[in-house]
Amino acid sequence: MYRGRVTTLRTAQTADLTVAELAAARALLDDAFDGDFSDADWAHGLGGVHALVHDDSGALLAHGSVAQRRAVHDGHTLRVGYVEAVAVRADVRRTGLGGRVMGALERVIVGAYDLGALSASSDGEELYLARGWTAWTGPFAAYGPSGTIRLPADEDPPFLFPALAARGLDPAFELLFDWREGDLL
Repeated sequence: MYRGRVTTLRTAQTADLTVAELAAARALLDDAFDGDFSDADWAHGLGGVHALVHDDSGALLAHGSVAQRRAVHDGHTLRVGYVEAVAVRADVRRTGLGGRVMGALERVIVGAYDLGALSASSDGEELYLARGWTAWTGPFAAYGPSGTIRLPADEDPPFLFPALAARGLDPAFELLFDWREGDLL
């Protein structure tokens, strides 16, 4: 657990965040991903619920968001809470703050969605697996402007968090996500 200053966890809709809060989150993500966090990546994390951890000075220590997406599985449309933009400031990693952010986002997923999903970085995999997320073992693709887009064979599968419908997903059937600009998953 984080042993520095007292921390507070806040959840808020994108519309309820100030310009300064959004700028601080974007700066945190740019730092955490060594400049490899694109404008499309940022856009994917907007429009939903954010979880932010600040210390008592107001400094942002950790961030994540969950935004709605749609997926189709075996002919059924699912409301997906897709976790995006998760990062913890470098000097406070491995102190439990990522778990606090994920706990808040998972609460939103369980309360509002059929399924939770995310694309895990190699750094984040351990956290997600420890929290009960599992890699999807079936085929997956995305609906694109010109039809279904098959993802490259080397594309890492999404991780899923069972909320309601996820417990009955059959990996024999393809999981098709909605189209979005930038990285598909």
